[in-house]
Amino acid sequence: MKKIVWIIAIVALVLIIGAVVVVGLFLDKIVKAGVETVGPKIVQVPVTVDTINLALMTGSAKVRGLVVGNPEGYKSTNAITVGVIAVAVNPLTIFSDKIVVRSIEVRQPEITFEGGLSGNNLSQILDNVNSTAKNGGPPSTNKTVAANSKPAKKIEVDDLLITGAKVHGIVNVFGREVTIPSLTIPDIHLTNLGTGPAGITATDLTKRIFEALTAATIKAVAKFGTDFGGGAGNLGKQGINQIKGGLGGLFGK
Repeated sequence: MKKIVWIIAIVALVLIIGAVVVVGLFLDKIVKAGVETVGPKIVQVPVTVDTINLALMTGSAKVRGLVVGNPEGYKSTNAITVGVIAVAVNPLTIFSDKIVVRSIEVRQPEITFEGGLSGNNLSQILDNVNSTAKNGGPPSTNKTVAANSKPAKKIEVDDLLITGAKVHGIVNVFGREVTIPSLTIPDIHLTNLGTGPAGITATDLTKRIFEALTAATIKAVAKFGTDFGGGAGNLGKQGINQIKGGLGGLFGK
């Protein structure tokens, strides 16, 4: 009798492990499709991912090859590319109404900055996110699903680190393009996002990240502009001030 019980237990365990593996394999593709569907609705520019690898048992994930496109009117195809994003989630909350993310580490993002007298690409994307947030989140493309769907899952992020970020690109002033060399951005560290009972939405989280990333990028570009001003040649002091003024009032803050 005991032998039969042990056999049943082992078979059940094998079936459970197999189910987890199968679900994990399909879930990778489902989450990838979700990111590439919901992401563009939030930021209103193309968003793609190479791969997403999930480990349900440990609550860990690796996002590889994240690319955030540029708004229309900018020369560069992409605004941000990220090689790897490491995520750690409390596995007990994955299927709950509020997912608790223990940590997110965005490693070595590459930022392409394009700015001029009429604004810049990162600020435009941030404006897009603010617009999405103001409208209550990303719209559903399926009216029937939208009418019958449950409220969007809330998120808590205990620790978020953006490390090793680099920015390059161009600043346009008086029709002249000034190349921005590769600049290093100090690490961005955000904590305790959505720790209250209500949590935050994916749109709110995206907004916080873009606010911090845009501000840090503009500070780095501002320092470049100040250093560049000493040897700006025929641009002169007025030209540098025009560059600063053209960055939406954020330059130098």
